[in-house]
Amino acid sequence: MRPVSSDPDSSNRQLCDRLTERITAHPQRRIPFAEFMAIALYDPDHGYYTTPSPAIGAAGDFYTSPHLGADFGELLAEQLAELWALLGYPQPLTLVEMGAGQGILAADLLRYLYRQHYDCFEAVEYVIVEISAAMRAEQQQRLKPLADSGQVRWCGWDDIAPNSITGCFFSNELVDALPVHQVAIAQGQLQEIYVTLAASPTSDGLGARFAEVLGELSTPALAEYFQLVGVDLPSDRYPDGYRTEVNLAALDWMQTVADRLHRGYVITIDYGYPAHRYYNPTRTTGTLQCYYQHAHHSDPYRHIGRQDLTAHVDFTALERQGEQCGLDTLGFVPQGLFLMALGLGDRLAALSYPEPGADVNLTELLQRRDRLQSLIDPMRLGNFGVLVQGRGVSSSALPRGLQIPTGLGAV
Repeated sequence: MRPVSSDPDSSNRQLCDRLTERITAHPQRRIPFAEFMAIALYDPDHGYYTTPSPAIGAAGDFYTSPHLGADFGELLAEQLAELWALLGYPQPLTLVEMGAGQGILAADLLRYLYRQHYDCFEAVEYVIVEISAAMRAEQQQRLKPLADSGQVRWCGWDDIAPNSITGCFFSNELVDALPVHQVAIAQGQLQEIYVTLAASPTSDGLGARFAEVLGELSTPALAEYFQLVGVDLPSDRYPDGYRTEVNLAALDWMQTVADRLHRGYVITIDYGYPAHRYYNPTRTTGTLQCYYQHAHHSDPYRHIGRQDLTAHVDFTALERQGEQCGLDTLGFVPQGLFLMALGLGDRLAALSYPEPGADVNLTELLQRRDRLQSLIDPMRLGNFGVLVQGRGVSSSALPRGLQIPTGLGAV
């Protein structure tokens, strides 16, 4: 088992108390790790994503592609404008962004559609599904003019009728933040990792308050998950002590999205792997990571409520679940290739060869070029995956982002 930190650090005491109460109330005095992670991230009063804080960006714990400038949103806007055409120019074109962060992507995307694809902009009904009240308030402030006009609105899943959306559901770094179960191999058997109370907590009562224990699976869905993705676990290939994650919440999320899509696309952008890479026997400690002040580590029991907890995405699971829910898999490519197909290479070339007589600030030019390179660098954001699924659309007319430029390979 992972060693539990005894660092008093900066954990939220009220959140730790709430977790303690939840564990104590359970007959076996333990909760699945997925429940611990859900409370740490989404507790309505003290969770990491639900309390006002500079969690994202230069002043926070991590940054996302939209924080590197408007290019990411603008190139995604190019793709969405093309999807409008592929769908036959529906009125309205409903764009549903799920987990919109600080609203930066929405602002960049809509601003670009207004300037470059005005007909599409006029057709857009922009819907944001955001469970964090703190994030929603920041989004509403940033998007206030569009919200006042009624073109942007916020809603919950219950507000979107089944089979009602013609357009596109999309997300950027959402699925990695869904709570995951953790499982481990012990004596050749698949067992689940639970969080319990430490036998001898220290006087600080924070980082040392919790411990991990193994037990039987909390739900048969955990074993069924590996059947879904075609991974033989447990088996002789996996050593005792092997631990990994299972994202059942991602399956529920995909079903929710598919149930509400009448015709159109689902674009999921995140970091992760196909199942055969995710559950490689040599990846013995899983993918769970914690982010605190732009540093990452693997101890979820430090800075509880003050740090981000994430796990890589199993894209095979999203594909298989989508197919079971009536979605077609149209393609899966690295973010770098997706953005290059949408014109990022042209933007880089324009920086290398500015127009004659242009007033060029060399420092700003180099900074922007570095940001663009970060979006496509396979050692940075360029290795994120982009999964495109569809319903009621032609599989022969691939979206431009899936049309890999000649000479470049796909995953």
